[in-house]
Amino acid sequence: MRSDLFPTRIETERLRLEPRTPEYVDVHELYRICSSSSPEMDEVTRYLPWSPHETPKETYDFLRRGVAHRENHDTAGYVVRPRENEDGAGDIAGFGGLNLQWDRRSAGLGFWLRPRFWGRGYSGERAAALLELAFEHLDLELVRVAHDPENGKSKRAIEKYVERFGGQCDGTFRNAAAGMDGSVVDQTHYTITQEQWREATDGERTARIRWADE
Repeated sequence: MRSDLFPTRIETERLRLEPRTPEYVDVHELYRICSSSSPEMDEVTRYLPWSPHETPKETYDFLRRGVAHRENHDTAGYVVRPRENEDGAGDIAGFGGLNLQWDRRSAGLGFWLRPRFWGRGYSGERAAALLELAFEHLDLELVRVAHDPENGKSKRAIEKYVERFGGQCDGTFRNAAAGMDGSVVDQTHYTITQEQWREATDGERTARIRWADE
């Protein structure tokens, strides 16, 4: 019997996803990755609505928000790690998840990766797993994803899996999102419906999705 709405482990061929909470993520390890002194974070956050962390408390708060979002069932957030036999197996590769809008039967798909894990196709593999969660288990009708029009890497990755799952680009929208510093940015939006996903996958399920009590 499943006692929680969101699963505690999602496995794909090469990735393992676990909840974005202190139970599954070492706060000090994550701070070393996300801190302003990390040489890779400026590149990672260039197109993201948050800045590198200045203190371990900021990192801890990030993980605690993951707990609150999970308990409120408004975000299914996960830490992403490569599985065994992958370069960097067990390391934190990035984070991803679904930001739910239950009243609209929809969710936004979010993801970021550390540069050392770019170019491996992890974005599409993670997207496939979270789309399966969204449509097969949460019975959502639509999933959307967006990127900054100037972010060519995200554009290429997103277009590839959106096409794979039968979705479409809905256009570029001006002043579509706000950053933590109050700035506003344009975004290019894509959507995939449950109907499109089911037609594209034709019953094939590639993720192993598990709940804590299973």
